[in-house]
Amino acid sequence: MRIPMVDLRAQFLDIEPEIKEKLNEIIESTRFILGPNLDALEKEIASYHGVKYGVGLASGTDALHLSLRSLGIGQGDEVITTTFTFIATAEVISYIGARPVFVDIDPSTFNIDPSKIEGKITDKTKAIMPVHLFGQPADMDPILSMAGHYNLMVIEDSAQAFGAEYKGKKVGAFGDTGCFSFYPSKNLGCYGDGGMLITSKSDIAERAKSLRNHGSKELYHHSEIGFNSRLDEIQAGILRVKLKRINEYNRKRRDKALIYSERLKGLPLIFPEERPERHHVYNQYTIRTKKRDLIRNSLKDKSIASVIYYPLPLHLQEVYRDLGYREGDLPESEKASKEVLSLPIYPELTEGHIDEICEVIRKALS
Repeated sequence: MRIPMVDLRAQFLDIEPEIKEKLNEIIESTRFILGPNLDALEKEIASYHGVKYGVGLASGTDALHLSLRSLGIGQGDEVITTTFTFIATAEVISYIGARPVFVDIDPSTFNIDPSKIEGKITDKTKAIMPVHLFGQPADMDPILSMAGHYNLMVIEDSAQAFGAEYKGKKVGAFGDTGCFSFYPSKNLGCYGDGGMLITSKSDIAERAKSLRNHGSKELYHHSEIGFNSRLDEIQAGILRVKLKRINEYNRKRRDKALIYSERLKGLPLIFPEERPERHHVYNQYTIRTKKRDLIRNSLKDKSIASVIYYPLPLHLQEVYRDLGYREGDLPESEKASKEVLSLPIYPELTEGHIDEICEVIRKALS
């Protein structure tokens, strides 16, 4: 595509000397697994979020998965989450033999609707897993209040929201754990797969570190069946270079989002809404329109990328058919899936490119 969803090459060229210096340092050290860069990155990310511990993992999916296991959630338990998200959010609940219980969204934010959570709590419910979708913080106060009242754990899926804030506090730092993905297209991304779990509870951090390393706390001694889920030194080193720039990257994303909203003003579109006391980081800039396919085809004709996140809510996916959900059960999510369209957004996106994208959309709707 002439205008891609994200231009990783442009970002790389800006930081190329520092990236190459870091890679050379790591290769010359021959420390590739559980080395000093991972240790430093865990401390830096924990400090950035105001928590005590970070546990570097092989993916954001593993951060969610090992959070559940570290919290003792398992067979027969229930975890309440949103239906409007990537499959990994629910997939990890299934990994451990628990049941995902899906809740509808607030249509203005695409995040889980707290007012619909309490009615889904049963004696099997062990946790709530909100997702800070597209970089927009979920409404954490009522979620935490319910969790406290019913003695539930909270696992934050912050895969798309590194650096986002709710009432001045960074997302991921509210729950028992916060989970991040460093997939290359994320606002803080590495050059492969990667993830991290953050927490202020030492027992959770220790258990997660054991689980990521084959259930081992001491070399060749294994207290449980674990996994191979270690964030490697090369990815950790790359992330350390980018972490120093994350606030700048997020500021530029917010600037691009503002330009989009100004340029598209007056068109029959619904724009992303940043709620009061929330700091949106725009991992995606997602509009809503009943003419989505018309706009998407018009953009494609001009070699401009766009993506539908997500075309089918999880409660209607074939893999979860046995849970018994039917079309119409979670109407806001179902409606959103037919209307959402994410436009290119990244720090290096030029104002000229945004003007071009908006002009194509304007002509398509005229």
